[in-house]
Amino acid sequence: MAVAKDKNLNDLFLDTLKDIYYAEKQILKALPKMAKAATSDKLRAAFEKHQGETEGQIERLEQIFELLDKPARGKTCDAIMGILDEGKEIMDDYKGTEALDAGLLAAAQAVEHYEISRYGTLKQWATQLGMKDAAKLLDQTLQQEKTTDVTLTKLAESAVNLAAAA
Repeated sequence: MAVAKDKNLNDLFLDTLKDIYYAEKQILKALPKMAKAATSDKLRAAFEKHQGETEGQIERLEQIFELLDKPARGKTCDAIMGILDEGKEIMDDYKGTEALDAGLLAAAQAVEHYEISRYGTLKQWATQLGMKDAAKLLDQTLQQEKTTDVTLTKLAESAVNLAAAA
């Protein structure tokens, strides 16, 4: 283990890559539960679609580990665990209510915003470090996460939040 003063942006990049890899694996486990809990067909479909996208995102992260000649290993991400725990709490506390889908959607957007933040940072660092291929892969995922966030916002505004308020 390197002494703190010996660590650099490469080390930070790798640590953050491990963090988001762990996060994506946890998200992949949570999405089917969220889809099952959703009462809105459109919300369920969005969760199911994102499950497939998340599998592809994990594959891209594994490609980046390969480019770095490092094993694809996760590092416990307390942030995502907290966000996912909040989602579980919503599923328990609001089960059977009109507000459940709005809560699930809000929890999903918290996940998306975390991912957008991480992927944006990683892409910038990869660019800074001259890792063009990694930056390209990270950007693909970043764009996908942004699109998912926009989709969830539209779903919230056009249906889910309206149903919860009814």
